[in-house]
Amino acid sequence: MAKTQDFTKMVQDMLAAFPVDLSSFQLDNSAASEAFKNQAALSEKLSKVVLEAAAKSNELSSKWTKDTLTKLGTLTTVKSEPADYTKALTDFASTSAEAASENLAAYAEIAKKVQMETVELMLAAGKDLQAEATAVVKKATDDATAAAKKATAASK
Repeated sequence: MAKTQDFTKMVQDMLAAFPVDLSSFQLDNSAASEAFKNQAALSEKLSKVVLEAAAKSNELSSKWTKDTLTKLGTLTTVKSEPADYTKALTDFASTSAEAASENLAAYAEIAKKVQMETVELMLAAGKDLQAEATAVVKKATDDATAAAKKATAASK
């Protein structure tokens, strides 16, 4: 039977002949700490956007409810003529539909603002992440180049 060749020793020898300092690829405490701080800052900004939108939505909903209850109060008052009940109900339905349209447009504006602010925050975070990644890759490249030069000089 044919035996497969054991490449383990050959690969170990090859890797030992070209030493590379892999410490540049590992996060040290300062890098991990910086990454944590960046993530926490982004989370804080996103939370601010969400809480502001929730507060505005709550205010809008509360105002809409109060206006509707006020209109219901006028709807439920005693009328002198039966036709007045029809008119009051028609007026209530009309003003309610108008209020719904206005309030839904206001909700849409809140959502639009949240979307725009979120995209801006994500783009800024992406740029920061790209700058950090570029710095790490540059450091790793410099370290690998230095190790290669050192290995070349040692083999001469």
